[in-house]
Amino acid sequence: MRNFSWNCFAVTGNIDAYLLYKDTETLAERRDTDILREKEKEKER
Repeated sequence: MRNFSWNCFAVTGNIDAYLLYKDTETLAERRDTDILREKEKEKER
């Protein structure tokens, strides 16, 4: 999805495509952070 929205933005300059790209990027970062936190919690147990 990120690649599609970025390519769409790159070709068209459509701001909505860029905003979608940024949203998916933010969600991916949050997911990665959540996964790391869960792994740290498991290590503490």
